[in-house]
Amino acid sequence: MKLSTKLTRAAHLLTLALVTWLGAQVFAAESSWPQQETGAEAAGLTEAGIARLDEAMREIVSNQDVAGMVWLLAKDAEVATFETAGLARIDDQTSMTQDSLFRIYSMSKPVTGVALMILWEQGLWDFDDPISKFIPEFNDLKVLASYDAAGNVELEDLKRQPTMRELLNHTAGFGYGLFGNDPVNTAFREQEVLGSSDLDELIDKVADIPLMAQPGEQWYYSIGVDIQGYIVQQLTDLTFGEFLRQRIFEPLDKQDTRFYVAAEDHQRFAEVHYWDTERGQLAQQAHRPDRPSYLDPNRLESGGGGLVSSTHDYARLLQMLVNEGDLDGVRLLKPESIRIMRTNSLTGEENMQYGIGGPGQPGQGFGVDFAVTYDPQAAGTPQGPGTYYWAGAAGTSFWIDPVNDMFWLSMIQAQGQRRPGATNMGTVARDIIYESLAR
Repeated sequence: MKLSTKLTRAAHLLTLALVTWLGAQVFAAESSWPQQETGAEAAGLTEAGIARLDEAMREIVSNQDVAGMVWLLAKDAEVATFETAGLARIDDQTSMTQDSLFRIYSMSKPVTGVALMILWEQGLWDFDDPISKFIPEFNDLKVLASYDAAGNVELEDLKRQPTMRELLNHTAGFGYGLFGNDPVNTAFREQEVLGSSDLDELIDKVADIPLMAQPGEQWYYSIGVDIQGYIVQQLTDLTFGEFLRQRIFEPLDKQDTRFYVAAEDHQRFAEVHYWDTERGQLAQQAHRPDRPSYLDPNRLESGGGGLVSSTHDYARLLQMLVNEGDLDGVRLLKPESIRIMRTNSLTGEENMQYGIGGPGQPGQGFGVDFAVTYDPQAAGTPQGPGTYYWAGAAGTSFWIDPVNDMFWLSMIQAQGQRRPGATNMGTVARDIIYESLAR
Protein backbone atom coordinates (compact mmCIF):
# COMPACT_ATOMS: atom_id res chain seq x y z
CA MET A 1 0.00 0.00 0.00
CA LYS A 2 1.40 3.43 -0.97
CA LEU A 3 2.31 5.84 1.83
CA SER A 4 -0.18 8.42 0.51
CA THR A 5 -2.95 5.82 0.61
CA LYS A 6 -2.01 4.84 4.16
CA LEU A 7 -2.08 8.48 5.23
CA THR A 8 -5.46 9.03 3.55
CA ARG A 9 -6.89 5.93 5.24
CA ALA A 10 -5.47 7.01 8.63
CA ALA A 11 -6.94 10.48 8.20
CA HIS A 12 -10.30 8.96 7.30
CA LEU A 13 -10.28 6.71 10.36
CA LEU A 14 -9.23 9.61 12.59
CA THR A 15 -12.02 11.77 11.21
CA LEU A 16 -14.52 8.95 11.68
CA ALA A 17 -13.37 8.43 15.26
CA LEU A 18 -13.62 12.16 15.97
CA VAL A 19 -17.12 12.38 14.50
CA THR A 20 -18.18 9.33 16.53
CA TRP A 21 -16.71 10.85 19.71
CA LEU A 22 -18.41 14.21 19.12
CA GLY A 23 -21.68 12.43 18.44
CA ALA A 24 -21.33 10.56 21.69
CA GLN A 25 -20.75 13.82 23.55
CA VAL A 26 -23.85 15.38 21.99
CA PHE A 27 -25.85 12.26 22.80
CA ALA A 28 -24.56 12.32 26.38
CA ALA A 29 -25.52 15.98 26.75
CA GLU A 30 -28.99 15.25 25.43
CA SER A 31 -29.37 12.08 27.48
CA SER A 32 -28.31 13.11 30.97
CA TRP A 33 -30.26 11.60 33.84
CA PRO A 34 -33.23 11.19 33.91
CA GLN A 35 -34.19 10.29 30.35
CA GLN A 36 -35.63 6.81 30.86
CA GLU A 37 -37.26 4.76 33.58
CA THR A 38 -35.14 2.17 35.37
CA GLY A 39 -38.24 0.51 36.77
CA ALA A 40 -40.25 0.25 39.95
CA GLU A 41 -38.33 -2.64 41.48
CA ALA A 42 -34.96 -0.97 40.91
CA ALA A 43 -36.33 2.05 42.80
CA GLY A 44 -37.64 -0.05 45.69
CA LEU A 45 -41.32 0.21 44.76
CA THR A 46 -43.81 -2.39 43.61
CA GLU A 47 -44.59 -2.84 39.93
CA ALA A 48 -48.31 -3.02 40.72
CA GLY A 49 -48.16 0.22 42.69
CA ILE A 50 -46.41 2.16 39.94
CA ALA A 51 -48.83 0.78 37.37
CA ARG A 52 -51.68 2.04 39.56
CA LEU A 53 -49.97 5.44 39.89
CA ASP A 54 -49.55 5.79 36.12
CA GLU A 55 -53.16 4.76 35.52
CA ALA A 56 -54.42 7.29 38.10
CA MET A 57 -52.51 10.12 36.40
CA ARG A 58 -53.81 9.11 32.96
CA GLU A 59 -57.36 9.04 34.34
CA ILE A 60 -56.94 12.58 35.67
CA VAL A 61 -56.06 13.66 32.13
CA SER A 62 -58.83 11.65 30.45
CA ASN A 63 -61.38 13.19 32.85
CA GLN A 64 -60.25 16.65 31.68
CA ASP A 65 -59.07 17.67 35.13
CA VAL A 66 -55.98 18.85 33.23
CA ALA A 67 -55.18 18.98 29.53
CA GLY A 68 -51.89 17.12 29.86
CA MET A 69 -49.26 16.10 32.35
CA VAL A 70 -45.71 14.85 32.75
CA TRP A 71 -44.88 13.02 35.98
CA LEU A 72 -41.72 11.56 37.43
CA LEU A 73 -40.99 9.57 40.57
CA ALA A 74 -37.43 8.76 41.63
CA LYS A 75 -36.12 6.88 44.63
CA ASP A 76 -32.47 6.16 45.42
CA ALA A 77 -31.64 7.91 42.12
CA GLU A 78 -33.62 5.25 40.20
CA VAL A 79 -36.52 6.45 38.05
CA ALA A 80 -39.61 4.43 38.93
CA THR A 81 -41.80 6.22 36.38
CA PHE A 82 -41.34 9.06 33.88
CA GLU A 83 -44.50 9.27 31.80
CA THR A 84 -46.72 11.68 29.87
CA ALA A 85 -50.39 11.95 28.98
CA GLY A 86 -52.65 14.35 27.13
CA LEU A 87 -52.00 17.60 25.33
CA ALA A 88 -49.60 20.48 25.83
CA ARG A 89 -51.86 22.72 23.73
CA ILE A 90 -55.51 22.04 23.07
CA ASP A 91 -55.87 24.60 20.28
CA ASP A 92 -53.47 22.83 17.91
CA GLN A 93 -53.65 19.36 19.53
CA THR A 94 -49.95 19.29 20.38
CA SER A 95 -49.14 16.26 22.53
CA MET A 96 -47.46 16.54 25.90
CA THR A 97 -43.95 15.06 25.75
CA GLN A 98 -41.11 14.42 28.17
CA ASP A 99 -39.34 17.53 26.89
CA SER A 100 -42.34 19.89 27.01
CA LEU A 101 -41.59 23.27 28.60
CA PHE A 102 -43.60 24.71 31.50
CA ARG A 103 -44.11 27.97 33.33
CA ILE A 104 -42.97 26.82 36.76
CA TYR A 105 -43.94 30.08 38.50
CA SER A 106 -43.18 29.73 42.23
CA MET A 107 -41.11 26.61 41.69
CA SER A 108 -38.54 29.23 40.63
CA LYS A 109 -38.17 30.02 44.34
CA PRO A 110 -36.07 26.98 45.36
CA VAL A 111 -33.72 27.77 42.45
CA THR A 112 -33.25 31.26 43.86
CA GLY A 113 -32.67 29.79 47.31
CA VAL A 114 -29.89 27.58 45.93
CA ALA A 115 -28.31 30.65 44.30
CA LEU A 116 -28.32 32.59 47.55
CA MET A 117 -26.93 29.63 49.51
CA ILE A 118 -24.02 29.39 47.06
CA LEU A 119 -23.16 32.96 48.03
CA TRP A 120 -23.68 32.17 51.73
CA GLU A 121 -21.03 29.48 51.44
CA GLN A 122 -18.72 32.14 50.01
CA GLY A 123 -19.27 34.25 53.13
CA LEU A 124 -20.96 37.09 51.24
CA TRP A 125 -23.97 37.31 53.59
CA ASP A 126 -25.22 35.86 56.86
CA PHE A 127 -28.67 34.93 58.13
CA ASP A 128 -28.71 37.66 60.76
CA ASP A 129 -27.62 40.41 58.36
CA PRO A 130 -30.22 43.15 57.90
CA ILE A 131 -31.62 43.18 54.35
CA SER A 132 -30.78 46.89 54.19
CA LYS A 133 -27.07 45.97 54.29
CA PHE A 134 -27.51 44.96 50.64
CA ILE A 135 -30.47 47.20 49.77
CA PRO A 136 -30.02 50.66 51.35
CA GLU A 137 -33.38 51.70 49.87
CA PHE A 138 -34.99 49.56 52.59
CA ASN A 139 -33.47 51.51 55.48
CA ASP A 140 -36.64 53.50 56.12
CA LEU A 141 -39.42 51.02 55.46
CA LYS A 142 -42.75 51.69 57.17
CA VAL A 143 -45.15 49.13 58.62
CA LEU A 144 -48.94 48.95 58.24
CA ALA A 145 -50.34 49.52 61.73
CA SER A 146 -54.06 49.71 60.95
CA TYR A 147 -56.61 50.56 58.25
CA ASP A 148 -60.37 50.69 57.86
CA ALA A 149 -63.03 50.40 55.16
CA ALA A 150 -63.12 54.18 54.77
CA GLY A 151 -59.56 54.17 53.50
CA ASN A 152 -57.89 55.48 56.64
CA VAL A 153 -54.38 54.03 56.96
CA GLU A 154 -51.99 54.31 59.88
CA LEU A 155 -48.29 53.48 59.48
CA GLU A 156 -45.59 52.98 62.07
CA ASP A 157 -41.79 52.85 62.05
CA LEU A 158 -39.79 49.64 62.04
CA LYS A 159 -38.96 48.32 65.49
CA ARG A 160 -35.89 46.74 63.90
CA GLN A 161 -34.60 45.95 60.42
CA PRO A 162 -35.83 42.70 58.82
CA THR A 163 -33.08 40.09 58.44
CA MET A 164 -31.97 37.81 55.65
CA ARG A 165 -33.35 34.81 57.56
CA GLU A 166 -36.78 36.47 57.60
CA LEU A 167 -36.49 37.28 53.90
CA LEU A 168 -35.84 33.60 53.19
CA ASN A 169 -38.77 32.28 55.26
CA HIS A 170 -41.36 34.97 54.43
CA THR A 171 -41.49 36.58 57.86
CA ALA A 172 -39.79 39.87 56.88
CA GLY A 173 -43.24 41.45 56.46
CA PHE A 174 -43.37 42.16 52.72
CA GLY A 175 -46.58 41.84 50.73
CA TYR A 176 -46.99 40.35 47.26
CA GLY A 177 -50.14 41.58 45.56
CA LEU A 178 -51.38 38.10 44.66
CA PHE A 179 -54.21 38.14 47.20
CA GLY A 180 -55.72 40.36 49.90
CA ASN A 181 -57.51 43.71 49.70
CA ASP A 182 -55.44 45.40 52.39
CA PRO A 183 -53.56 48.62 51.48
CA VAL A 184 -50.23 46.79 51.10
CA ASN A 185 -51.33 44.17 48.58
CA THR A 186 -53.51 46.72 46.82
CA ALA A 187 -50.44 48.94 46.38
CA PHE A 188 -48.47 46.01 44.93
CA ARG A 189 -51.17 45.58 42.28
CA GLU A 190 -51.70 49.27 41.57
CA GLN A 191 -47.97 49.88 41.17
CA GLU A 192 -47.64 46.71 39.07
CA VAL A 193 -44.64 45.52 41.06
CA LEU A 194 -44.62 42.12 39.36
CA GLY A 195 -44.85 43.87 36.00
CA SER A 196 -41.58 45.79 36.58
CA SER A 197 -39.22 45.96 33.64
CA ASP A 198 -36.23 44.83 35.73
CA LEU A 199 -35.20 44.13 39.31
CA ASP A 200 -33.97 47.70 39.89
CA GLU A 201 -37.45 49.03 39.15
CA LEU A 202 -39.02 46.32 41.32
CA ILE A 203 -36.86 47.30 44.31
CA ASP A 204 -37.69 51.00 43.87
CA LYS A 205 -41.41 50.18 43.96
CA VAL A 206 -41.19 47.84 46.95
CA ALA A 207 -39.23 50.45 48.94
CA ASP A 208 -42.26 52.77 48.78
CA ILE A 209 -44.79 50.18 50.03
CA PRO A 210 -45.17 49.49 53.77
CA LEU A 211 -44.67 46.08 55.31
CA MET A 212 -47.66 43.96 56.30
CA ALA A 213 -46.30 43.48 59.85
CA GLN A 214 -43.24 44.09 61.95
CA PRO A 215 -40.34 41.77 61.00
CA GLY A 216 -40.60 38.30 62.52
CA GLU A 217 -44.21 38.64 63.72
CA GLN A 218 -46.17 37.02 60.88
CA TRP A 219 -45.68 34.65 57.94
CA TYR A 220 -46.84 36.31 54.72
CA TYR A 221 -46.21 34.75 51.31
CA SER A 222 -44.28 37.59 49.74
CA ILE A 223 -42.19 39.32 47.11
CA GLY A 224 -39.19 38.25 49.19
CA VAL A 225 -37.74 35.82 46.66
CA ASP A 226 -37.65 38.45 43.91
CA ILE A 227 -35.78 40.61 46.41
CA GLN A 228 -33.36 37.70 46.90
CA GLY A 229 -32.65 37.69 43.16
CA TYR A 230 -31.79 41.39 43.35
CA ILE A 231 -29.39 40.69 46.25
CA VAL A 232 -27.66 38.03 44.13
CA GLN A 233 -27.07 40.73 41.52
CA GLN A 234 -25.71 43.14 44.12
CA LEU A 235 -23.30 40.56 45.51
CA THR A 236 -21.96 39.30 42.18
CA ASP A 237 -22.13 42.16 39.66
CA LEU A 238 -23.88 39.71 37.32
CA THR A 239 -27.47 39.82 36.18
CA PHE A 240 -29.54 37.33 38.13
CA GLY A 241 -30.16 35.25 35.02
CA GLU A 242 -26.47 35.14 34.15
CA PHE A 243 -25.56 34.01 37.66
CA LEU A 244 -28.11 31.20 37.47
CA ARG A 245 -26.77 30.15 34.08
CA GLN A 246 -23.12 30.10 35.17
CA ARG A 247 -23.47 28.66 38.67
CA ILE A 248 -26.54 26.38 38.51
CA PHE A 249 -27.95 25.67 35.05
CA GLU A 250 -24.73 24.86 33.18
CA PRO A 251 -23.12 22.84 36.01
CA LEU A 252 -26.32 20.79 36.37
CA ASP A 253 -26.77 20.38 32.59
CA LYS A 254 -30.10 22.21 32.77
CA GLN A 255 -30.36 23.19 29.11
CA ASP A 256 -34.06 24.12 29.12
CA THR A 257 -34.31 26.41 32.15
CA ARG A 258 -34.34 30.19 31.69
CA PHE A 259 -36.60 33.22 32.08
CA TYR A 260 -38.01 32.94 28.55
CA VAL A 261 -38.67 30.37 25.84
CA ALA A 262 -35.97 30.37 23.18
CA ALA A 263 -37.20 30.82 19.60
CA GLU A 264 -36.24 27.29 18.60
CA ASP A 265 -38.29 25.87 21.51
CA HIS A 266 -41.66 27.54 20.89
CA GLN A 267 -43.27 24.29 19.74
CA ARG A 268 -42.32 22.61 23.03
CA PHE A 269 -44.01 25.25 25.19
CA ALA A 270 -47.15 23.99 26.94
CA GLU A 271 -50.05 26.43 27.31
CA VAL A 272 -52.21 27.04 30.37
CA HIS A 273 -55.77 25.65 30.42
CA TYR A 274 -58.90 26.18 32.51
CA TRP A 275 -62.38 24.65 32.77
CA ASP A 276 -64.86 26.54 30.59
CA THR A 277 -68.12 26.21 32.56
CA GLU A 278 -70.31 27.40 29.69
CA ARG A 279 -68.98 24.81 27.24
CA GLY A 280 -68.27 22.13 29.84
CA GLN A 281 -64.75 21.47 28.62
CA LEU A 282 -61.17 22.61 28.95
CA ALA A 283 -60.11 25.76 27.13
CA GLN A 284 -56.73 27.31 26.41
CA GLN A 285 -55.92 30.48 28.32
CA ALA A 286 -54.84 33.55 26.35
CA HIS A 287 -51.47 35.15 27.13
CA ARG A 288 -51.60 38.14 29.50
CA PRO A 289 -51.51 41.43 27.58
CA ASP A 290 -50.19 43.39 30.59
CA ARG A 291 -46.90 41.48 30.93
CA PRO A 292 -44.03 40.74 28.52
CA SER A 293 -44.57 37.43 26.74
CA TYR A 294 -42.71 34.30 27.81
CA LEU A 295 -41.30 34.40 24.29
CA ASP A 296 -39.62 37.75 25.08
CA PRO A 297 -35.96 37.37 26.21
CA ASN A 298 -36.20 40.75 27.97
CA ARG A 299 -38.75 39.61 30.55
CA LEU A 300 -38.27 40.43 34.25
CA GLU A 301 -35.83 37.95 35.79
CA SER A 302 -38.21 37.06 38.59
CA GLY A 303 -36.65 34.72 41.13
CA GLY A 304 -40.05 34.33 42.73
CA GLY A 305 -41.96 33.14 39.70
CA GLY A 306 -40.38 33.76 36.31
CA LEU A 307 -38.61 30.60 35.16
CA VAL A 308 -39.52 28.20 32.38
CA SER A 309 -38.24 24.63 32.71
CA SER A 310 -38.69 21.03 31.61
CA THR A 311 -39.39 17.94 33.70
CA HIS A 312 -35.89 16.66 32.97
CA ASP A 313 -34.23 19.88 34.11
CA TYR A 314 -36.23 20.27 37.29
CA ALA A 315 -35.71 16.63 38.19
CA ARG A 316 -31.96 17.22 38.06
CA LEU A 317 -32.33 20.08 40.55
CA LEU A 318 -34.40 17.86 42.85
CA GLN A 319 -31.94 14.95 42.68
CA MET A 320 -29.13 17.38 43.53
CA LEU A 321 -31.10 18.34 46.63
CA VAL A 322 -31.76 14.67 47.49
CA ASN A 323 -28.01 14.06 47.14
CA GLU A 324 -27.34 16.93 49.56
CA GLY A 325 -25.66 19.20 47.05
CA ASP A 326 -24.09 17.23 44.21
CA LEU A 327 -25.13 15.47 41.01
CA ASP A 328 -23.05 13.49 38.51
CA GLY A 329 -19.85 14.52 40.25
CA VAL A 330 -20.70 18.24 40.26
CA ARG A 331 -21.11 19.78 43.72
CA LEU A 332 -23.19 22.95 43.94
CA LEU A 333 -23.61 23.12 47.71
CA LYS A 334 -22.28 21.46 50.84
CA PRO A 335 -24.57 19.02 52.69
CA GLU A 336 -24.80 21.51 55.56
CA SER A 337 -26.33 24.09 53.23
CA ILE A 338 -29.00 21.68 51.97
CA ARG A 339 -29.87 20.68 55.54
CA ILE A 340 -30.28 24.36 56.47
CA MET A 341 -32.56 24.89 53.47
CA ARG A 342 -34.85 22.01 54.40
CA THR A 343 -35.04 22.80 58.14
CA ASN A 344 -38.04 24.64 59.54
CA SER A 345 -36.90 28.08 60.69
CA LEU A 346 -40.24 29.34 62.02
CA THR A 347 -40.44 29.58 65.80
CA GLY A 348 -44.08 28.54 66.03
CA GLU A 349 -45.28 32.00 66.96
CA GLU A 350 -45.72 33.08 63.34
CA ASN A 351 -48.99 32.21 61.67
CA MET A 352 -48.38 30.60 58.28
CA GLN A 353 -51.00 32.48 56.30
CA TYR A 354 -51.72 31.67 52.65
CA GLY A 355 -49.71 28.46 52.81
CA ILE A 356 -50.42 25.76 50.25
CA GLY A 357 -52.25 23.71 52.85
CA GLY A 358 -54.17 26.66 54.29
CA PRO A 359 -53.53 29.05 57.17
CA GLY A 360 -51.60 27.58 60.05
CA GLN A 361 -51.65 23.97 58.84
CA PRO A 362 -50.38 21.74 61.68
CA GLY A 363 -46.95 20.21 61.32
CA GLN A 364 -45.90 22.59 58.54
CA GLY A 365 -43.11 25.13 58.67
CA PHE A 366 -40.76 26.90 56.31
CA GLY A 367 -37.07 26.66 55.48
CA VAL A 368 -35.18 28.42 52.68
CA ASP A 369 -37.66 29.06 49.87
CA PHE A 370 -39.82 25.98 50.38
CA ALA A 371 -42.19 24.57 53.00
CA VAL A 372 -41.18 21.80 55.39
CA THR A 373 -43.30 19.06 56.98
CA TYR A 374 -41.61 18.72 60.35
CA ASP A 375 -44.42 16.65 61.95
CA PRO A 376 -46.02 14.27 59.41
CA GLN A 377 -48.53 12.90 61.90
CA ALA A 378 -49.84 16.37 62.74
CA ALA A 379 -49.87 17.23 59.04
CA GLY A 380 -51.81 14.05 58.20
CA THR A 381 -49.34 12.72 55.66
CA PRO A 382 -47.51 9.39 55.23
CA GLN A 383 -44.36 11.23 54.17
CA GLY A 384 -41.17 11.11 56.20
CA PRO A 385 -40.31 13.86 58.70
CA GLY A 386 -38.48 16.73 57.02
CA THR A 387 -40.24 16.29 53.67
CA TYR A 388 -40.04 19.61 51.84
CA TYR A 389 -42.10 20.84 48.93
CA TRP A 390 -43.45 23.67 46.85
CA ALA A 391 -45.64 24.32 43.81
CA GLY A 392 -46.27 26.80 41.02
CA ALA A 393 -49.32 28.89 40.18
CA ALA A 394 -50.07 26.78 37.08
CA GLY A 395 -50.07 23.51 39.02
CA THR A 396 -46.49 22.28 38.75
CA SER A 397 -45.47 20.72 42.07
CA PHE A 398 -42.84 18.63 43.81
CA TRP A 399 -41.94 17.11 47.14
CA ILE A 400 -38.72 15.57 48.43
CA ASP A 401 -38.70 12.96 51.20
CA PRO A 402 -35.12 12.86 52.56
CA VAL A 403 -35.89 9.89 54.81
CA ASN A 404 -36.69 7.74 51.77
CA ASP A 405 -34.29 9.47 49.32
CA MET A 406 -37.31 10.02 47.09
CA PHE A 407 -38.94 12.82 45.12
CA TRP A 408 -42.16 13.28 43.15
CA LEU A 409 -42.51 15.85 40.34
CA SER A 410 -45.70 16.61 38.42
CA MET A 411 -45.82 19.15 35.60
CA ILE A 412 -49.12 20.58 34.39
CA GLN A 413 -50.37 23.96 33.14
CA ALA A 414 -53.74 24.75 34.72
CA GLN A 415 -55.14 27.92 36.28
CA GLY A 416 -58.54 29.27 37.16
CA GLN A 417 -61.75 27.26 37.17
CA ARG A 418 -61.43 23.48 37.49
CA ARG A 419 -63.85 20.78 36.44
CA PRO A 420 -66.51 20.23 39.14
CA GLY A 421 -65.49 17.19 41.15
CA ALA A 422 -61.91 17.26 39.86
CA THR A 423 -59.47 14.89 41.55
CA ASN A 424 -56.89 16.19 44.02
CA MET A 425 -54.01 14.73 42.03
CA GLY A 426 -51.36 15.58 44.63
CA THR A 427 -53.09 13.60 47.37
CA VAL A 428 -53.90 10.68 45.05
CA ALA A 429 -50.31 10.43 43.82
CA ARG A 430 -48.82 10.73 47.30
CA ASP A 431 -51.01 8.03 48.81
CA ILE A 432 -50.39 5.56 45.98
CA ILE A 433 -46.63 6.18 46.12
CA TYR A 434 -46.37 5.41 49.83
CA GLU A 435 -48.58 2.37 49.48
CA SER A 436 -46.18 1.20 46.73
CA LEU A 437 -43.00 1.23 48.82
CA ALA A 438 -41.51 -2.25 48.91
CA ARG A 439 -41.52 -3.40 52.53
